[in-house]
Amino acid sequence: MRCPDGSLEAWTYRELDRRSKLAAWRLRALGLQPGDRVLTWSPSCPELAAAYFGAMRARLILVPLDLRMSPDAIRGVVAVAKPARLLIGTGRDAPDPRDADLADFPTTTVDDLCAEPGAPHRAGPASTALPADWLEQVDAWERPSPAHIFELIFTSGTTGTPKGVMLGHDNVGASVDSFFSLVPPMEHRLVSLLPLSHLLEQSVGLFYALAVGADIHYVRSRNPRVIFEALRERRVTSMVLVPQFIDLFWSGIQREVEARGQAGLFGRLRSVARRLPVPIRRILFRSIHAQLGGSFRLFLSAGAYLPPGVQQAWEDIGVTILQGYGATETGTGCCTTLQDHGLGTVGRPAVGAELGFAGDGEILFRGPTLFHGYWNEPVKTAEAFTADGWYRTGDIGHLDDGGQLILSGRKKDMIVLPNGFNVYPEDIENVLRAGGLPDSVVLETRPGRIEAICLWPGPHGPPPTGDTPGEDGRGALDATAAEVTAELNRMVKTANARLGANQRIASWRLWPDTDFPRTHTLKVKRDLVRAWAAADVPMGTFQADRGA
Repeated sequence: MRCPDGSLEAWTYRELDRRSKLAAWRLRALGLQPGDRVLTWSPSCPELAAAYFGAMRARLILVPLDLRMSPDAIRGVVAVAKPARLLIGTGRDAPDPRDADLADFPTTTVDDLCAEPGAPHRAGPASTALPADWLEQVDAWERPSPAHIFELIFTSGTTGTPKGVMLGHDNVGASVDSFFSLVPPMEHRLVSLLPLSHLLEQSVGLFYALAVGADIHYVRSRNPRVIFEALRERRVTSMVLVPQFIDLFWSGIQREVEARGQAGLFGRLRSVARRLPVPIRRILFRSIHAQLGGSFRLFLSAGAYLPPGVQQAWEDIGVTILQGYGATETGTGCCTTLQDHGLGTVGRPAVGAELGFAGDGEILFRGPTLFHGYWNEPVKTAEAFTADGWYRTGDIGHLDDGGQLILSGRKKDMIVLPNGFNVYPEDIENVLRAGGLPDSVVLETRPGRIEAICLWPGPHGPPPTGDTPGEDGRGALDATAAEVTAELNRMVKTANARLGANQRIASWRLWPDTDFPRTHTLKVKRDLVRAWAAADVPMGTFQADRGA
């Protein structure tokens, strides 16, 4: 791990095991008892991983906080989970407890919790003398059972008030077991960029990675230069990322190719390479692979829609992308494999998971990866399941001719037109994305009228004042606004040519900020966008005849 001061700290698996036992003993020494909840709020680092395993050994219940959580969200988690202690990270990128009214909360740093006895400059638990038999004490403790709840992960809140998802060792263990059928044994060296507060990074980037003997490198920076240096230094083979990061990485490669004046050659090579074996593709693009460390070959993508064009681009140069689909409640869910990773699909159910569909197309799951319910929410837990035990995901989808799952969107966001036709906003947003508009929110603004709320396209972003395209003092559109208007009109027209008659966009509006309001898991808060659209007026000039 690259520390905040620039130094490199490396732990062996044996040291991680010892540090986790130190953390476990100290947690019990603080007076915490099995079943107590402990908050974790820290950048990803070896100490945080050791704190996780230490809490498991002490049979506590982890409540991870995301670094992007709003103070109100954190206060809500604290009120519901009623934790006994906060385990917090250190360094320049660490959170400040005062920001969430936790300044007076019982707190221990993850560094102190996992420090070797007598470590310099340590206070709190690390300065407390350990008895000579502390290790024997920990080893003699009762082990947690498979059904023991060891973690509460609070949902992002896109579906209402965040709920605490109760996860047992049996759930996460079943998910980790399923990964072995998706990715055959290979040497893995990972750079970890997603927060360890997320189940995806925990399950794949920590638990599964440790199970296969992977090298895990934590980067305490989001600077692209630092990340690419880490990829080269560690000769990284694999990464677990959300589509947004995969797209950003590809954009960086494209910019460099264009800066060298090689965009035309690059495009021609890609069109040839996709018909060649993967090893030959890697040779054709060896200069790019050298920048990635020379060994990079696999992305696992989940959490949002991945544009097929982005997946095709990476696979053209010899990097495979596996797409997964699931929720905190479902664990693994579905995923593509190294043998079958077609574009636009999220694959088949993982080993141990059963996939089903309700009469309206809602995706259902059943199996050992499913969560134990919502913390202190028996009514919401019951509502989440069918009478015969299937979990209702709230997503709509179908199987293609090959039995692969295709997602359409959220059931609650579905638009029912006056003619009875069902329209899924995410289908339209994905077509816009494929046409070059990375982010949009599609809404029905009045019965039968579909509009797209768009982010300002291109690299320049909106004006500093947040003004939307408008006229100058002489009644003419300024140059930038005219370019944006023309570009958005072109994108919407292109999308409408690919959409069905009932799906076509009537007009667009520009969102007045650099990004949409998002949850800490980067999902758009559609209710806020919908409220804004209801109070505003259309800003785009494009008009579409739905019958055209």
